[in-house]
Amino acid sequence: MQAGAKAQGRATVIGGSMSGLFAALALRRRGWEADVFERVEAELAGRGAGIVAQPRLRIVFEAIGLDPNVDLGVTVHRRRTFDIDGRLIGEHECPQTMTSWDRVYRLLRNALPSPHYHRGKALTRVEQDGTSVTAHFADGTRAAADLLIGADGLRSAVREQFVPDLVPLYAGYVAWRALIPESALPAAVHRDVFDYLAFCLPPGEQFLGYPVAGPDDDLRTGHRRYNIVWYRPADEHSELRRLLSDSSGTTHFVSIPPPLIRPDIIAEMRAAAVTRLAPQFLETVRLAQHPFIQPIYDLETPRMAFGRVAVLGDAAFVARPHVAAGVVKAAEDALALVDALDREGTVEPGLARFEQARIGIGRRIIERARHLGAYMQAHWRTAEERARAELHRTPQAVMTETAVMDFLDAEAGPSA
Repeated sequence: MQAGAKAQGRATVIGGSMSGLFAALALRRRGWEADVFERVEAELAGRGAGIVAQPRLRIVFEAIGLDPNVDLGVTVHRRRTFDIDGRLIGEHECPQTMTSWDRVYRLLRNALPSPHYHRGKALTRVEQDGTSVTAHFADGTRAAADLLIGADGLRSAVREQFVPDLVPLYAGYVAWRALIPESALPAAVHRDVFDYLAFCLPPGEQFLGYPVAGPDDDLRTGHRRYNIVWYRPADEHSELRRLLSDSSGTTHFVSIPPPLIRPDIIAEMRAAAVTRLAPQFLETVRLAQHPFIQPIYDLETPRMAFGRVAVLGDAAFVARPHVAAGVVKAAEDALALVDALDREGTVEPGLARFEQARIGIGRRIIERARHLGAYMQAHWRTAEERARAELHRTPQAVMTETAVMDFLDAEAGPSA
C-alpha cells in the first residue's frame, strides 16, 4: 500500500509464487492491505525454467509500481528451424525478450515488504460470510480479511474447495527441460542456436531452445544459460505412468520431483535424441546435467469468483506452454481484479465483474494452446482433429505462432 493512503480493505492472498505476488502488489498499489501466505517453508528460488517476457508484461510492471524498463533478460531477434541433419530450413524475424522464472520472481518478491509474506502456511479451508472471509492454516493459525485470492497454482487448495471435481486434463505429451551453461556449448553449436529461438521438429515432437540469464541473473556474455524444451508424446496409462515412477516403485501424481527421475529414464531420453534431433540440439541434450520432466496439462475452471473469494493465474487456467501466456495472464488477471473492485466499490460485485472480464480470455488461451500442441498428443479423437493439428506443425507455422499473443489483440485489456 502506498504511504499515506487510506486502506480500502484487507486481502489474503494464498500462494506466494508469481500469481500471488502480482495480486498482492496490484492490491497494495490501489490502497489495499494485502498479505501473501505460501505453503512452502523455504524461499521459492532456483526453479530456473526459461520463460518469454511478453511485451504486455511491462505494462503490468508499471501499473504495480515496478520499473517497466528493467532489464528482464536476453533479447533474441530471429527464430530458426533445423532439420534432423542440422541444416537450417527456416528463419523468421520476431524480436522478444527471454527471461527466467527466477528473474521475474525475484523482482516481484523484492517489491513486497517481507512482513507481508508468510511462509510455511498450508491452507486447510476457507470460511466466509456476508462481511468477511477467513483462511485456516494447517499450523492452527488463521487470517481474516474482506477478500481472499487463490493464486496457488495447478493444485490450488482454494479452487479445490469451491470446484472439488475439477482435475487437470493430461494433454498426451510431456516436456523434457534443462539449462546448459553458455560456456559449455561448443563454438559451432553456440553460433547456430544460442542467439535465437531455435526449433527442431521430429515427427510428432518439438524441440526448442533459447538463451536466458545465468545464475544470479548474470547477463554477461559467456555466463548465460541455454534453456531447452523437448516435447514428446507419452500415453497416459502406460508411458506417462512409467515416466512418473521412481526407483522405489512409487508413481507420482501430476509430476515427479527431478531428483527422483530414474537414471534409466534419462538414459532412454538421451538415446532417443541421437536419432531424432539435429546435431546442434543433440549436443545440448548431452550437456544437460539435470534434465527434468514436465507433464503437460490443461486446466479450465468454470468459475473464477465465489462470493468474497476469487482464483486467478494457474489456479484458474493452466494452458499448454506453447502460447507462453502463463506469466502475463496472471499479471493481467491481477490488474483486472483491482480494476473491477475499484469500479464496483464492494467486494462481491467486484469479483463477479472480474470473472466476467477474464474468464473468456482464459478460455481463449486454453483453446489456442491446445491447437498449437495438438500434433504432439499421443492420440487424436477424430481424423478432423488430426488434420487440424497438422496445420500447426510446419516450420513456418511453428516459428510464427509459438509464444506470440497476437490472437488476443481483439480482446479487451486488463481494464475491461
